[in-house]
Amino acid sequence: MTIETDLKEIRSLLSTLNKKVDVLLEDKETLQYMVLAEKSLKEFLEKEPDIYTVKDVKAKVKHS
Repeated sequence: MTIETDLKEIRSLLSTLNKKVDVLLEDKETLQYMVLAEKSLKEFLEKEPDIYTVKDVKAKVKHS
């Protein structure tokens, strides 16, 4: 192999690696937003009455 070929392969691998790192960072950011939303809504949701019972949910799952 020539140096040029090796450099092209390295560039390609780095590009692939950079794309994967970007996806991981986006996933981490999304997870952080979800955790923040869960924490901020926890008190509010605890005060809300349950709309569905466990029986309702089981019935829905059986019919789906």
